[in-house]
Amino acid sequence: MSTTEMASTDPEGIDGIRMTWNAWPRTKMEASKCVIPIAASISPIRPHIHIPTNPYMPLRCKTCTCVLNPYARVDFPSLIWTCPFCFQRNHFPQHFSGISETNVPAELYPQYTTIEYDLPNHNYNERHTELQPPPVYIFVIDTCMIEEELGYAKSAVQQALEFLPENALVGLVSFGTQVQVYELGFGDMNKVYVFRGSKEIGKDQVLDQLGLGGGGRRIGGVPGQGFQNGAVPNSGYTRFLLPASDGAYIIHSLLEELGTDQWPVAPGNRSLRCTGVALSVAAGLLGACLPGTGARIVALVGGPCTEGPGSIVSKDLSDPVRSHKDLDKDAAPFYRKAVAFYETLANQMVSQGHVLDLFASALDQVGVSEMKVIIERTGGLVVLAESFGHSVFKGSFKRAFEKGEESLGLAHNGTLEINCSKDIKIQGIIGPCTSLEKKGPAVGSQPIGQGNTTKWKLCGLDKDTCLTVFFDISSSDKDPSGNVNPQLYLQTLTSYQNADGQSKLRVTTVTRRWVDGAGISEELMEGFDQETAAVVTARLVSYKMETEESFDATRWIDRNLIRLCSKFGDYRKDDPSSFSLNPSFSLFPQFMFNLRRSQFVQVFNNSPDETAYFRIMLNRESITNATVMIQPSLISYTFNSLPSPALLDVASISPDRILLLDSYFSVVIFHGMTIAQWRNMGYQNQPEHQAFAQLLQAPHDDAELIIRDRFPVPRLVVCDQHGSQARFLLAKLNPSATYNNDVASGMDVIFTDDVNLHVFYEHLQKLAVQSS
Repeated sequence: MSTTEMASTDPEGIDGIRMTWNAWPRTKMEASKCVIPIAASISPIRPHIHIPTNPYMPLRCKTCTCVLNPYARVDFPSLIWTCPFCFQRNHFPQHFSGISETNVPAELYPQYTTIEYDLPNHNYNERHTELQPPPVYIFVIDTCMIEEELGYAKSAVQQALEFLPENALVGLVSFGTQVQVYELGFGDMNKVYVFRGSKEIGKDQVLDQLGLGGGGRRIGGVPGQGFQNGAVPNSGYTRFLLPASDGAYIIHSLLEELGTDQWPVAPGNRSLRCTGVALSVAAGLLGACLPGTGARIVALVGGPCTEGPGSIVSKDLSDPVRSHKDLDKDAAPFYRKAVAFYETLANQMVSQGHVLDLFASALDQVGVSEMKVIIERTGGLVVLAESFGHSVFKGSFKRAFEKGEESLGLAHNGTLEINCSKDIKIQGIIGPCTSLEKKGPAVGSQPIGQGNTTKWKLCGLDKDTCLTVFFDISSSDKDPSGNVNPQLYLQTLTSYQNADGQSKLRVTTVTRRWVDGAGISEELMEGFDQETAAVVTARLVSYKMETEESFDATRWIDRNLIRLCSKFGDYRKDDPSSFSLNPSFSLFPQFMFNLRRSQFVQVFNNSPDETAYFRIMLNRESITNATVMIQPSLISYTFNSLPSPALLDVASISPDRILLLDSYFSVVIFHGMTIAQWRNMGYQNQPEHQAFAQLLQAPHDDAELIIRDRFPVPRLVVCDQHGSQARFLLAKLNPSATYNNDVASGMDVIFTDDVNLHVFYEHLQKLAVQSS
């Protein structure tokens, strides 16, 4: 498949990079007039069959440390290459002496703009073959649950143990009112260390109590040092962490005996649950035994923390868990303290290179909003479900541990470094990473998200991880010398350990054109990626809602959209009927209309936990997935035609039609009234109505394909027109027919005061063409 063919079927192409603007304005002033920020969405380790792997170390520029790439100019007779970023001339080393115009290394092939290198691991020594550090999992299980819920959680962990590679190290911690750390390598007798849940426990206290204070700690913290055949050399490991081949059986038997928390709960009170201390103890244990290796804390939490640090609500059931209104009024007494606790724990886990995965299953909130900081900074997974018995939790938990193509492609211990051409500054990244505070000439002065750096830590990442990088243009005018390179260059360097422990470096180098001139350039407009722009806008709005006091998201979106349409629209002044948009911009107003109504902006009817969960997923998923979160897709199934896309509008509902809605977090199969009646009468079971049976089955088959490839697994809702669960569809549709406008008889109406897309667009045209 050619590169152009691949780009048409796969918008992210081989490089996994999409930009809001694919032609960049030359000056800071022109960039500000573009309204939509200059940003790139980067998928650092997205799998692709066309990426070659080199078995040697990369060749770097001696001035700016950029890696040799297809855009370098090469003087073959002199064996010199010129870096396109800083124009430094570099000599090729001796082992490149055989290169010529007809014999070039893979790095210089024009189609290999992305290339990988196998890096030597730190634990190499001359006497042994190179040994990979095994992956490590500590399962942290909440026991303050009813017997049935705990049973579901235990069986999920037992199933996960079957999927782990045999050399993976596993450990077990349970918690309720107190924290129990299980010593696995203690022969036939189980030994448990108990920590009080009511007060904060420092890392050193954890080590002392577990007997790891001196001898158990590894010298120097060299990643993976001394692993041989999957065994671990010192007693600190083998007491608490065993290879899955041995530890799985022991954990199985411990889980069989594990019961619900026996601490008495007074009437009218919540269970005493010390989630914060449990995570702190698990992080301390991993930091003592395995700093710098790919280790994950997998926490299964079934309710709110009420005991010790990280508490989000009091023990008294009459006190409700904090709401968005409480947070706005600063009337959530536990909130700031809990966030500060998790920020401190996040810093500890990032310095150790470890990940927190949170699987929260409860009808009430568990504190995802407070834990958002540690999940995002460590790059952990998060799943929010109603019960540990629900398909959302079960399917997602299984996918997190599966092998092969179905797996998430989990990787560990990554770093991301970005190099860019002169005059480009990096403001920061929104997404699952932590700034490493690496200063340099490319660091922007106004940070967004994780900023003030050109290098970030990615403790955990997977094949779908996607980061948004915001750029700024520093040049105020053209170069007076007139020697202006029309191309700009960006290079990302992602080092990581894959699931097998092999260290790799992926290098992606891309180029775009600078565009000059004060006028609206056709090239600038043609290079606008409206899907990427919609997702970047959504991420920026979510970030501003969390960090800026009294930020009015809806007004900010509206103002920016009016400015964009005023700048790039085609119209006569003060004549709304003359307004039209270039095809590159034509869908953008619709995206903004749906963003205004989405769960990212409208927090009414959502808890702070749900809002935090939605925003974590928005910030880490690919542009394609994030677009579906903002503007769901709708497919129509009828007797007369093949399945086809339908307008996301209430007018798409018809009695003889089935609709399939994909809003990312849920997939809805909606049967029209006539279809539902025929189904209830059993027509699909009669031989003469095979076509009807096939029509009923088709959306289920398509829903299965969506669910199979997605993480977290979406909720499947099957409903009928006028049924109670039809709300899952109606809430996402454009309310073109409401209770207060004239509609045709028999047409569904939506009970809302929201404006519809048509009215929204009319207002937009009117305001965009105003002379002022």
